[in-house]
Amino acid sequence: MSRVGAALRRDVVGGVLLTVAAVVALAWANSPWSHAYETMRTTAFGPAGWHLHLTLNEWAADGLLAVFFFLVGNELKQEFVHGELRHPRRAALPVVAAVAGAVIPALVFAAVNAGRGELSAGWGIPMATDVAFAVAVLAMVGRGLPPALRTFLLTLAVVDDLVAIVVIAVFYAGALSWAPLIAAIGLLAAFGLLQSPRAARMLPARVPGWAVGVPLAVAIWALVHASGVHATIAGAAMGLLMRARAVPGESEDPSHRAERLLRPVTAAVVLPVFALMAAGVSFRTGDLFASTVAIGVILGLVAGKVLGIAGGTWLTVTLTPAELNPDLSWWDILGLAQLAGIGFTVSLLMAELSYPDSERLVDDAKGGVLVGSAVAVVLGTVTLSIRSARYRARPRGAAQPPL
Repeated sequence: MSRVGAALRRDVVGGVLLTVAAVVALAWANSPWSHAYETMRTTAFGPAGWHLHLTLNEWAADGLLAVFFFLVGNELKQEFVHGELRHPRRAALPVVAAVAGAVIPALVFAAVNAGRGELSAGWGIPMATDVAFAVAVLAMVGRGLPPALRTFLLTLAVVDDLVAIVVIAVFYAGALSWAPLIAAIGLLAAFGLLQSPRAARMLPARVPGWAVGVPLAVAIWALVHASGVHATIAGAAMGLLMRARAVPGESEDPSHRAERLLRPVTAAVVLPVFALMAAGVSFRTGDLFASTVAIGVILGLVAGKVLGIAGGTWLTVTLTPAELNPDLSWWDILGLAQLAGIGFTVSLLMAELSYPDSERLVDDAKGGVLVGSAVAVVLGTVTLSIRSARYRARPRGAAQPPL
């Protein structure tokens, strides 16, 4: 089992499983058995109380994806404590790139769908970069590329996910129910207190932390879901509250222990199951490219991400004292910006949140996500493969290779 877990922690393996699940969903949804696929997605189960009688698709988007967002929040906490984000000057470039790479695609979508009523509601769809996919592709094509490029991408993706979390929390909340929301905030405070060094020392040795933390996490998730706030926010909030420093007597802090245990589960179960539920778009190519929703998503992911990330990075270097890592070239940043147009996981979630009352618009948006992400994979792979070959061919100790 340890070998399986180690394999599932590899970027490439997670990306492959995600791709396979998406391909299966697409093939199934466009096959003669598409009715069975739709029946599976819409089969509902769960207790009726607290709005927990959900379809399988909703359990994947609201429940399983909360685990993914927990890891996102947890990784962000680690970046603040141990990583690039604890050095503001060093983090300036990927932070600006992430924000610009979220804002510009949203503006591109809004421009394409300006004045089109409900169609403009999907501006958040092309904002997020799928870190699992992007890092997996970089791992596959990046042999020879500077390690600084992966660090830049990870920092960018973490901040990008934070922007997506804020957008979901602020713009995609339903009608709020204050009683469960206040109760959830109270339990979140208790969850945060349990992460303190004092609580770690007070907890009896015979009581494992998960025995307290897991039931508390489930209660927080259920209350947030009942409040009308999207339930994935509960996962992100708990991830941000995780303690990322070990106390005396601990071999590993809770943050890194949770990541070590949950990352294989996320790679093998959470993201593939979500992809299987969300990526089954019935493709009607002619209709898709006639849809301004799909066109807006595609242009946002393919053009908006490049303009935002590469342009934002260039402007920051030009107008401020910030400097690009000397191990990187602007061609590397261009390839990374193209790769960041992979908007799979969060973009598919945003599509469902943007058009809850229109299955056709959801399909158009998801089709745009899949096409835009595929184009981004091709462009980023070509650029970074060329760069990788150049890096491998240069003499040892030589300066930046030209394109």
